[in-house]
Amino acid sequence: MDHKSLRGKPLADKIRADVATRVAALRETGWAPKLVSLAIGQSEAADLYIRNQQKVAEKLGIDFESRFMPEDVSQTEMLGIIAALNADPRTTGIIIQRPTPKQVLVKELQRAIHPMKDVEGMHPSSIGNIVYNELIMGPCTSVAAVELLKQTSLQLQGLEVVVIGHSEIVGKPIAFLLMSEGATVTVCHHMTRNLAVHSRQADAVFVAVGKPGLVTGQMIKPGAAVIDIGINQVTLEDGSTKVVGDADFDSCYDVAGWITPVPGGVGIVTVSILMRNTATAAELQKQHYETEFGRAGNLV
Repeated sequence: MDHKSLRGKPLADKIRADVATRVAALRETGWAPKLVSLAIGQSEAADLYIRNQQKVAEKLGIDFESRFMPEDVSQTEMLGIIAALNADPRTTGIIIQRPTPKQVLVKELQRAIHPMKDVEGMHPSSIGNIVYNELIMGPCTSVAAVELLKQTSLQLQGLEVVVIGHSEIVGKPIAFLLMSEGATVTVCHHMTRNLAVHSRQADAVFVAVGKPGLVTGQMIKPGAAVIDIGINQVTLEDGSTKVVGDADFDSCYDVAGWITPVPGGVGIVTVSILMRNTATAAELQKQHYETEFGRAGNLV
């Protein structure tokens, strides 16, 4: 078995087994989790993600509904749709598929989703919970990346970590998640000088910038973990295409102690975290109804 390649499937399978048990318990009490996907316009990448999400959800007993809006849908119409889903107790989770057209402000839509239905973990309150070390439903990709690091033998307390990329939905949440575990974190971005100086000192390197081959073996400390979150489609010399990460896998593999493959690494765990958040959201809403009305009610 290749011990260096930190594959996502074993962790994903473990998470999904737990989710299936929780979902079954919810369904027995009449609280069937339902995830509603909102997509705008046509996108092959989004369609692929949606089919994959639906396949996993249905396998775990989660109801999945896909809604496709026209490319010219307005911000007001989208906010109205989200408001209706927030008010519908049968909908326990909402996910907004990316990309979205220019007239739709995805951050505003994310803020409009009720925090209890924010299964993507991108509502400001969900991000804020991470800062306060209260991880309830964190950003799926960020949580997946950190969970994969935990599968190594590295102890997070005192670990020197470099995060390359400081986006609001991946890089920054990763940094806060790691700090809550006691790691010492350096966040690098496009304005960082001498990136390799930082990365060579790290026991673990996370990279999420969308630049294929950005991180090479010469930039990695021997024995370090490389968590590659990038997903890039590149064209080879023969005209064929290939999906690669932000790290040059071959050169990093020779130096690193662990490295996540692309595909087959963070992505598969991300979908599992989405399903775990969906189960958590349904449990929170069930608890809320019990507290407010003295009973759970029956949604089926």
